[in-house]
Amino acid sequence: MGQIGKQILTIVLLLVAGACVCAHAQETGPADKVANLAGPASAVGAGDVALPAAGASAIGFVVDPLTGVALNGFDVVSYFTEATPLPGKPDFEYDWSGAPWYFATKANRDVFIEHPEVYAPQFAGHGAMAVARGFLSDGNPRVYLVFGNRLYLFYSAGNRDAFVLSGNEIVDRAHAQWRDLVTAANAGR
Repeated sequence: MGQIGKQILTIVLLLVAGACVCAHAQETGPADKVANLAGPASAVGAGDVALPAAGASAIGFVVDPLTGVALNGFDVVSYFTEATPLPGKPDFEYDWSGAPWYFATKANRDVFIEHPEVYAPQFAGHGAMAVARGFLSDGNPRVYLVFGNRLYLFYSAGNRDAFVLSGNEIVDRAHAQWRDLVTAANAGR
């Protein structure tokens, strides 16, 4: 997918997110802000705690313990544009939210720079099922799901399958638990 295609994808995702936030705000009020991106799952948007900005949370993004690179060096944009995620290259690095991120192409890096909240994994890369259960576990970048136009990582394929079977309920529970985990981590700072 070329640069223009990726920019169009980003614009469409942002437009759909905005429409869903507006629709949800009409139903529940602006305090219950949700960015449900054209999918069946409710998902907390980047303006909430699901994707902490640099320094915003004591819970940082999951990084490779040896290299310190987010997603073990996989190109986060490629999760949305390719059949399987592509390995990133240090030549196309971008530091965001306290971690270096690698990209397969300059175009992917540029798209991410414009809207990292669209592409970054939910729960800062922690396993979505673990978060739903109230604890943190590093997500495995090779065990993932793009659900509701958001990227979720999992510790294992079994956790991913359980997440899929549980549908909206588990997504809502994970986002509620994530808020509690972030609040607790920030209080302990």
